[in-house]
Amino acid sequence: MKVRLHYHEAGADHAETLVLLHGGGPGASSLSNFGRNIPVFAKSFRVLAVDLPGYGQSDKPAEHDQYFTFAARALNDLLDELGVEQAHILGNSLGGGTAVRFALDYGKRAGRLVLMGPGGLSLNVFSPDPTEGVRKLSAFAKDPTRERIAEFLRIMVFDQSLVTDELIDERFEAASKPESLRAMAALGKSFAGPDFEQGMLWREAYKLRQRVLLVWGREDRVNPLDGALLAMKLIPRAQLHVFGGCGHWAQLEKFDEFNRLATDFLTEA
Repeated sequence: MKVRLHYHEAGADHAETLVLLHGGGPGASSLSNFGRNIPVFAKSFRVLAVDLPGYGQSDKPAEHDQYFTFAARALNDLLDELGVEQAHILGNSLGGGTAVRFALDYGKRAGRLVLMGPGGLSLNVFSPDPTEGVRKLSAFAKDPTRERIAEFLRIMVFDQSLVTDELIDERFEAASKPESLRAMAALGKSFAGPDFEQGMLWREAYKLRQRVLLVWGREDRVNPLDGALLAMKLIPRAQLHVFGGCGHWAQLEKFDEFNRLATDFLTEA
C-alpha cells in the first residue's frame, strides 16, 4: 500500500536531515506537536516534520498491517522520493515507536534517535497496563466527544496551562472527522492483528546499533517512566534524560532545555 505523507520542511541549507515524528493522540499532527520546535532545529538541520499516516494532511487508510511497520515503510518511501540517504529521527510516543521500527527495518538509513516516551519500546515494570493515557485514548475512540479529548489532553502534560480551549477545539475538529476516526480504528486494530508482535519493539531493542537518547517526563501518565528501564537495559548505545515537572510532551513543557539537549546529542562528535 502506497501512502502519501504530508510534511513541513525547514532548514534546507543543512547537510544533515532530521525527521520529526509526532505522537498518536487524537487530532495530532507534526505542527501540533512540533510547531514551535521546528524553527529551532532548522538552525542546525534540514527538518522534515512529517504527518504520520492517519494524521494531519497525510493519507488516512482504513486498513493496514501493524502500524509501526506500516508507518516506517511509508517513511522509507518518502525518503526515497526526497533523495535522503540517511536521517536522524526524533519521535514522540507513537512517533518514537515508528522511529524504532524504522531503525530496525532500514538500519543504514537511520542516524541517531531521540525517543520521547516511545510507544512499543517501553515495558511497564511498576505502572498498570493499559496506562491512564491509553485508557483515555480508548475512551475517546469509543465516544469521540470534546469532553473526552479534553480529558485526554489534560493528562498529557504536567503544566495544565498548556491545555487551552483553542488547543482542545483544534484537536477535536481534526480528530472527529470521519476519516480520522476510521484511521484511529485501523491503528488500534493493527496492534491486535496477526502481526501484532511487530509492535512489541522491546523484544528487538537489543538489535539497535544507533546512538539513542531516551527522553522521559517524570510525570508521564501515558508511557510512565518505569517503562524506560528495560529499554535502558537492552539498547547497547542508550542514554536516558528525565525531566522533572514534565508529562508526555517534553518538547513543549521543557522547550528550551529539550531543544538544547536534543541538538547537542544529534551534533556532538
